[in-house]
Amino acid sequence: MQTSGQRIRVLVADDHPLYRAGVTRALNQSGQAHVVAEAADGAEALELIRAHEPDVAVVDYQLPELDGIAVVRAVVRDRLPTRMLLLSAFTDDELIFNAVQEGAVGYLGKDASVNEIVDSVARVFRGGTALPDNLTTALIDQVRRHAAAQQVVLSERESQVLRAFAEGRSIPQIAEELYLAPSTVKTHTQRLYEKLGVSDRAAAVAEAMRRGLLE
Repeated sequence: MQTSGQRIRVLVADDHPLYRAGVTRALNQSGQAHVVAEAADGAEALELIRAHEPDVAVVDYQLPELDGIAVVRAVVRDRLPTRMLLLSAFTDDELIFNAVQEGAVGYLGKDASVNEIVDSVARVFRGGTALPDNLTTALIDQVRRHAAAQQVVLSERESQVLRAFAEGRSIPQIAEELYLAPSTVKTHTQRLYEKLGVSDRAAAVAEAMRRGLLE
């Protein structure tokens, strides 16, 4: 967390040296941020994010090796503290939606001014988001609907059944362990499948892991 007198620690990743240098210079001269590392491709960016754990990473959407979305996905998967701000020549609603869905907290067009980039870095560092001014209400609604759809609340029994499936137990074994009738376990299993949108145990475990329901 930034304290008085300290600057926001930033990584800048872009495969165009002049553009990367311009963003880096603007951030360093802003008085608000300090660029701790630069990268020319996605694989290098991810390696440096892991090494430095900057407060914010400003990453080009279209990087060689790993693209910006892949970097965002890895940062979220590994639970790294860095907040991700993507830059792209394309600002289609679908691209922005995908970026937000994967975990980016900012998305700016490459035509954004250096002042806009600096302001956006400060905003996402403070816990806010930085999205294009022309972001449509429909897109915001779409993001909210998707987030709501991803929220699955399991009952205690459904969670017990799910954990047992993850450990490789069969329905008769689960019934014996929980002191339930096999038919009751099957009922919980069916409700579990419906909530996760799957039709078998393996898919249930995989989907639960994807949603973070299994530690």
